[in-house]
Amino acid sequence: MIVRARAPLRLGLAGGGTDVSPYSDRYGGRVLNATIGLYAYCTLEPSDEGALEIRATDLGEAFRAGTGDVLDTTGPLKLHKGLVNRIARQFPGAGPLSVRITTHADVSAGSGLGTSSTLVVAMLQAFNEWLHLGLGEYDVAHLAYEIEREDVGLSGGKQDQYAAAFGGFNFMEFGEAGRVVVNPLRVKDWIVNELEASTVLYHTGQSRDSARIIDEQVANVASPSSQSVEAMHRLKEDAVVMKEQLLTGDLRGFSERLGHSWEAKKRLAHSVTNATIEGAFAAALGAGAHAGKVSGAGGGGVAMFLVDPALKPAVLAALAGLPGRVVPFHFVQRGAEAWYPDPTRRARGSPWTP
Repeated sequence: MIVRARAPLRLGLAGGGTDVSPYSDRYGGRVLNATIGLYAYCTLEPSDEGALEIRATDLGEAFRAGTGDVLDTTGPLKLHKGLVNRIARQFPGAGPLSVRITTHADVSAGSGLGTSSTLVVAMLQAFNEWLHLGLGEYDVAHLAYEIEREDVGLSGGKQDQYAAAFGGFNFMEFGEAGRVVVNPLRVKDWIVNELEASTVLYHTGQSRDSARIIDEQVANVASPSSQSVEAMHRLKEDAVVMKEQLLTGDLRGFSERLGHSWEAKKRLAHSVTNATIEGAFAAALGAGAHAGKVSGAGGGGVAMFLVDPALKPAVLAALAGLPGRVVPFHFVQRGAEAWYPDPTRRARGSPWTP
């Protein structure tokens, strides 16, 4: 039996950072995001030799251990190992995990598109199908959050896991004691089409350590009177306003708020922006883009720019002269999903096997 799963990466539109504790616990967070047609993938198949095997083919990393071993999560493949530990601990009825886990993602970690969290969701969705766990979207997202943030100890927020599990355009609310409410948005097709036609995603060519940036952000929020807290309040307000603008198709107003939100985000931590990012903004805005922001924690990864579709070729030409690359994309509605490659051949393996 082989099970495959995938989960979509997300584009942060507004409110990113307000989903991170302690801000979300003290003041409540609001985030607007949307999933795009770039994915993290996981394949599960029986291990022929009765062992646990992990392979991250995009990273060139592999690991092997005996079934039932508690895995050390301080080295490479820490998220994979943390997930195996949690599955074994929380669902002991599943028995020893004699399985080969193979993963890859369309975009590397450090992109600002939530790759690491999305990968955990994809792996969980695969095990959800493999072991018939019966977990719903909230369950998968919450468990993925606990594995990444608590078990493995990586800093970050909550939006990525919920976006990957639910899919689509969502307005998310984060409160004290880990409370999360996901509000799926019914955005009209013409608005989605226009937003997609008006958006340029540009990978700066720089990866970044989001945990380091978030740690700086968390430290800054510790002082209630700091400019970081005021910037967070602004980001949360922008998320609420931009949700309404998106639903009504006011994309010009949406674009203006996006620009203001980026200026507020740069006040969260010194490392949110740098010379490479500012150079990309200068090129895009100089070629006619209305506004832009960096997705995720900042410091590198993917920037999004909003532009009149008629001026899009000029923006693309301006960015082509920089070291990074434009990332083709489209918005998608479906969240994490798992499937058997060929239901008629479950006992014999993959349809790709001769």
